[in-house]
Amino acid sequence: MPGSLEKLRVDDFRCLQHVELEPSPGINLIVGPNASGKTSLLEAIFVLGRGRSFRTAQRQRLIRDGASAYQVVGDVGAGPSHTRIGIRASRSEQEIHIGGRPAGSIAELGECLPVEAIDPEVHKLVEEGPERRRRFLDWGTFHVDQSFLKVWQRYRKALRQRNALLSQGAAAQLGAWEEELAVAGESLTGMRERFLQALASPVTAFGRQLLDSEIKIDFRRGWSKEMDLATALAENRERDLAIGRTLAGPQRAELIIELDSARARARVSRGQQKLLAACLILAQLQVLAELGRPRAVLLLDDPGAELDRHHVGVLLAALEALDVQLFMTALDRQNLPEIADRVFHMEQCKPRLMVQ
Repeated sequence: MPGSLEKLRVDDFRCLQHVELEPSPGINLIVGPNASGKTSLLEAIFVLGRGRSFRTAQRQRLIRDGASAYQVVGDVGAGPSHTRIGIRASRSEQEIHIGGRPAGSIAELGECLPVEAIDPEVHKLVEEGPERRRRFLDWGTFHVDQSFLKVWQRYRKALRQRNALLSQGAAAQLGAWEEELAVAGESLTGMRERFLQALASPVTAFGRQLLDSEIKIDFRRGWSKEMDLATALAENRERDLAIGRTLAGPQRAELIIELDSARARARVSRGQQKLLAACLILAQLQVLAELGRPRAVLLLDDPGAELDRHHVGVLLAALEALDVQLFMTALDRQNLPEIADRVFHMEQCKPRLMVQ
C-alpha cells in the first residue's frame, strides 16, 4: 500500500538493542507490560519520519546504555516499489540517508514518511503556548504545499538577520531585510491560512464525533489585520530597536481553538484536551489524504491512559475510517475492539508477532 512502512529495523535505541518488524499497512497493535519498550518502538518510528523524538529534545537520551549510536531504518512503500530511509545518530552527529544517498535535510524524511503521534502528552497541543500549535500548523502546511519549506526558510533567514541588526542598533541597514521579511512573511501566512481553511470542516466533524461538541478554529497571523506586514514592520521599528527583536510577523501567529464557543485552553479537562488535540490531528491527516499526499503513519500511545472505555472506542472508530497506517500500544487487548490487522507482543524490548 503506497506510503506504508513495510519494514522497520531499530538498533540501540532506548531499551531496544535490535528489533526487526514487518508491520501491516493497516492497524498494528503492540501490547505488553509497562517498561517493555512499547513507547520506545513508537518513538523510533517517529524519529524515522521527523528526525527528532516526541519525548525528549536530548538526542543522547535516545542511545541505548553502553552503545555509541542508534540507528533506525525503514522501507517505505510507494506503489510497486519502495524507498529505504534511515537515520543514525551518535552523541555528536546525525546522518540521514534516503534511497542510498545522504539527505539534504531532515525535511526529506517527512516527505517520505509523514508521521503524527497521539501520545499521553498530546494535551499540550491545547494546553501550552502558541509555539506548539504553530508547529502543528506548519507540519500540515508543509505536506500540502510544496513551496512551503523554501518560503519558511527564507522567512527564518530574514528574521534572524533583522533581529541581529536590531540587537546591534543598526537601524540604517534594516530596509533590505525588512523587504525580504515582508514578502516571505505574507506568503507564509497565506499558506497557513489556506491550510487552516481546509482543516476547519474535518475539525468540526471530528469534534462532533469524539466530543459531541462544536470545535471552532481561528487564526491570528501575528500582526494587525488592518495593515500589511511591510507597514507593520515600519511602524514598529522603533519599538523593535528598543527591545532588540522583531515582534510583528508569522513567528507570533496563533492558532485559536474554541470548544462550544469558549476558548478551550483553560476550560476543559485533561481527557477533553487529549480528545480535542486528537480531533486536530485526525483532521490534519484527513486533509492530507483528501489531497492525495503520501499516506501518513499515526502513532497512538496507550489511549486508555486518560480516556474511559467509551471514548477509547469512539476514537478507535474514527481512526479505523481514516486512510492511515496505525501503530497503537496498550497493556493488553482487553477493552479494545478487535480492529487490529496485526498484533505484536513486547517481551523484554522485543516484539513477537501474535497469531490471530
